[in-house]
Amino acid sequence: MEASFSRSKSQNQDRLDLSRKGSVDEDIRSVVSLLNGCEQFFTTSSCSGRIIVIDGAACSGDVHKQDCVWLLVSHQKCSSEDVMCALSRSSRDAVLKFEPFVLHVRCRRLEDAQLVHSAAVNSGFRNSGITVGRTGKIISAVRSTHGLEVPLSHEGRLLVDDDYIRFLTQTANQKMEENLRRIQRFYQNLQSALSAERLAVPDGPSEPRSGRTAGRGASEQNPRSRQREAEGFHGDLDLDDCLDLFT
Repeated sequence: MEASFSRSKSQNQDRLDLSRKGSVDEDIRSVVSLLNGCEQFFTTSSCSGRIIVIDGAACSGDVHKQDCVWLLVSHQKCSSEDVMCALSRSSRDAVLKFEPFVLHVRCRRLEDAQLVHSAAVNSGFRNSGITVGRTGKIISAVRSTHGLEVPLSHEGRLLVDDDYIRFLTQTANQKMEENLRRIQRFYQNLQSALSAERLAVPDGPSEPRSGRTAGRGASEQNPRSRQREAEGFHGDLDLDDCLDLFT
């Protein structure tokens, strides 16, 4: 399993970025670098958050379908003029969306995934979770619920007035500001959790993580083990723990 994870991490780092933008968003570059700099993590996909206007078919419930036209994509705050300019090019059903920060992290062990998950939830990303594949692949997903999705035109005809578009743009920008604050808290919480973990590892030959807290007093236990005990969970997490807790 260790060799498989290391091989997957190496292959992921060598792979081309196939996202629409083709690079990591500036506002999450520090988070991505921090995680990828740790041997127990690597990121598989990410988006710092964005405000978008997409023109799609009237019968389509999924604005990400291939036949949609992206009229506006902004990873920063935007103006109502930007939105109205995008809507002027609409010929079908235009939808404005704010999509918050999302990050998927491949983790070596369940306890590594729990570290990311705890940092995410404590930062406001309360829709985060952990999944375990049939082959043992562990993914920690960082997600939030403060999105926004509003239809603005139908068959190219605008359904709202300029005042509403200005109000909607202001609302989306406020959500973007909160999103960036949560990203900063997540970065700080990750740094703190990783520092605490390094301090908890004893000097000398390394030992398996699954047995690291065995036989220790409460004061010597890994901080995440103490946190689990305070929450009513004891010992190392197994697969059932993970599925019960985070799905």
